[in-house]
Amino acid sequence: MADREMRDPHDSLTDEQADALLDADEAEETIEQDEDDAAMDSGGEDGEDVDVDGMVEEIQLQNDSVAHFDLHKDSVYCIAQHPLRPEIVATGGGDDTAYIWNATPANSTEDGPVLPQSYESNPQPRERKGQEAIAKLAEQDETVNAIAFTLPAGEFVVTGTLAGKLNVYATPSNQQPTAKLIGSAKEVEEINWILPCPHKSYPNTIALGANDGSVWVYTIDTSDSASPLTIVQTFFLHQAPCTAGAWTPDGKLLATVAEDSSLYVWDVFGEAAAAGVTDPMGGGQAVVALTAEDERFKVDGGLYSAAVSPGGGLVAVGGAGGHIRVVGLPRLSAAPSNPTTSTSKGASARSKPSASKQTPAPSSASASASQAGHLLASLSAQTDGIETLSFAQPPLTLLAAGSVDGSLALFDAAHNFALRRHIPFAHGGDDDDEGPQAVIQVEFVKTALGTSNPRGHLVTSCGNDGVVRRWDVRGGTATEGGKGRGLVGEWRGHRGGGEGGGVLGFVQGGGGGRVVTAGDDGVGLVFETP
Repeated sequence: MADREMRDPHDSLTDEQADALLDADEAEETIEQDEDDAAMDSGGEDGEDVDVDGMVEEIQLQNDSVAHFDLHKDSVYCIAQHPLRPEIVATGGGDDTAYIWNATPANSTEDGPVLPQSYESNPQPRERKGQEAIAKLAEQDETVNAIAFTLPAGEFVVTGTLAGKLNVYATPSNQQPTAKLIGSAKEVEEINWILPCPHKSYPNTIALGANDGSVWVYTIDTSDSASPLTIVQTFFLHQAPCTAGAWTPDGKLLATVAEDSSLYVWDVFGEAAAAGVTDPMGGGQAVVALTAEDERFKVDGGLYSAAVSPGGGLVAVGGAGGHIRVVGLPRLSAAPSNPTTSTSKGASARSKPSASKQTPAPSSASASASQAGHLLASLSAQTDGIETLSFAQPPLTLLAAGSVDGSLALFDAAHNFALRRHIPFAHGGDDDDEGPQAVIQVEFVKTALGTSNPRGHLVTSCGNDGVVRRWDVRGGTATEGGKGRGLVGEWRGHRGGGEGGGVLGFVQGGGGGRVVTAGDDGVGLVFETP
């Protein structure tokens, strides 16, 4: 089309007509442009995004996953894994829904799953179909904040909501393909966490912590059709929201922490009392009771994470300001029935930096009977809330801690909890644009009792940057910093960047060869971690 000659339309008007359109006073007024208004021509060539300053903004997309689950319409807040079939996972989200799904990649071959293609190798890859749900867990009345399969065989899956509703479903099987609702309970205003009990004599038992500070233990028995969900114990000593819990490996004791900086270790089944182990401060129910009244134990801002050592002799609790306390536990049996450390992560801790300090600790990761209930170590190598803790399995004696300040710290329980390594930017970047991102979960790769664990020296972490990373804990010193120290792999695919796309949790059962995530972007991703 030919160019048209531009001319002033006022040229065809008489002087009287032009004066009628705009008087002199109005002509001198200046209309200020809103600073928030973007320039009309903000696009670049070839579809590039250009900001208001004319700078080209480059958006890089990377997806290392081999499968994904995208039926959730909001953030996926929790994830659980079947204890016998690690390919079966359950997720709950902010869309008031929960699902059970199979994490096995649909395009797996005899040689393993087909790894994802990059845009460099294939500029036009085909869109991948999401994993299908095995079952949708109905009757959720609010955000599903906690989810767990029962032990030892995963017969049931249990959900907890922010409205305080506890639902129990039969795990689908060949005989029963649907997730039948077995029973429900609503005794609290909000459920913060759910943990399955590993006690051999009390199968299908779970514990939960609530925002009113209470702790509840239920057992599931479908033979009692009138009351399949039975309360075993209730505890009410916490005076603030109960943020995390951890069973001892034998399932005989339950440690819980709260925002009031209290730790209680509960004698759930009365076995400690039968063995003559009591604590007068525990009200006859707790064998260990430590609160903020003890200035040595007090953590301003509260406690948010807990982990029990594989031998059952220690409990580590983490809280605001990067503080960690290690307390001795009574030993009620000679050997644990399951070496897997029971942990749960707590709510985000908002705190101020604190100076490091350390007190003597035992020379072994197992505390003796005389150390039960005693504060064995006080650690503060990080500067913000401790969101997550994990003990390594023997022969390693390490404790891993992930912090809101984006760092990962490793302490050696066999050497007075000396700081072995501190990685200041385990998640996030060390530049001004991104900065550190909170570490949401750390977990050592574990296996079942009596089996070899060639990956026992590996610890997996995830964070608000949307990345899953794995670290080799062998060697290294406390002075070694930087993300590259011990990093053996990282996997991307979630949005990340602190913009609602972080990884809120993961599972890695079955030896750690596959990691399945719960994303704040509403997606669960499956990563092969060779």
